[in-house]
Amino acid sequence: MFSGSMVALVTPMHTDGSVDQKSLEKLIEFHIENGTDAIVAMGTTGESATLDEKEHCQVIKQVVGMVRDRIPVIAGTGANSTTEAIELTQCAMKAGADACLLVTPYYNKPTQEGLYQHFKTIAEAVAVPQILYNVPGRTAVDMLPETVLRLSGISNIVGIKEATGDLKRGQQLIEECGDKLDVYSGDDATAMELILLGAKGDISVTANVAPKAMHEMCAAALAGDRDTATEINERLLGLHSKLFVESNPIPVKWALYEMGLIPQGIRLPLTVLDTQYHDVVRGAINQVLVS
Repeated sequence: MFSGSMVALVTPMHTDGSVDQKSLEKLIEFHIENGTDAIVAMGTTGESATLDEKEHCQVIKQVVGMVRDRIPVIAGTGANSTTEAIELTQCAMKAGADACLLVTPYYNKPTQEGLYQHFKTIAEAVAVPQILYNVPGRTAVDMLPETVLRLSGISNIVGIKEATGDLKRGQQLIEECGDKLDVYSGDDATAMELILLGAKGDISVTANVAPKAMHEMCAAALAGDRDTATEINERLLGLHSKLFVESNPIPVKWALYEMGLIPQGIRLPLTVLDTQYHDVVRGAINQVLVS
């Protein structure tokens, strides 16, 4: 249903932590002008963990309204409470999102059966297309391929964002589930290789800073053009790594501030990028924008 470079959009904020709607609209136009294939609102990079449910729904509604059907909007609606995830997913469907992205429940560490029942319950409660999201490095729970395979039989579960960075895991998912759901990379550093193996695209942090290059890299990889994809990806390698010198989205928000696209606001417990990393991130930006 979706393919290419799908930006995991930051949520721009004023220095007091309130959402900056003007900058949000500017970011959306920036992405549409530079070829981003879909926008993911209110994911990890959007600071979903620190926006309350009302704000969460409001940002999704604003993004859908600002995009105006020009590209797909995927709304992050995962939670570690199944009831809350259903409510957020219902809100996103009502707002007009094209699909929802649901992270594995964090902190409470459910079993594989618990994961299956969680996602099955949400899918049955809300008819919107749904993309699973596995990121054990942040959630402390790993949804195994056999659980994904069980879930792939549910008609409105249409994809999985696999963010382990494990290409063998990604290839296994493509081989076992690829005829039933689409596999997306959630790890910029390995995204090109996973797409060349058969993934449909990348839900990307790097695309916040370099949307045109990420779109072109994904398009080349989807076309099976390894040489072109590699040439572009080599310019992006610095961003793939340096945007994680501190916890995401700290570095990427500072990068966009440095580029003049958003204010410096970020919500506690996250803090503004430490000054020791400014030159490192700035150099990674320049590697793409000056090349």
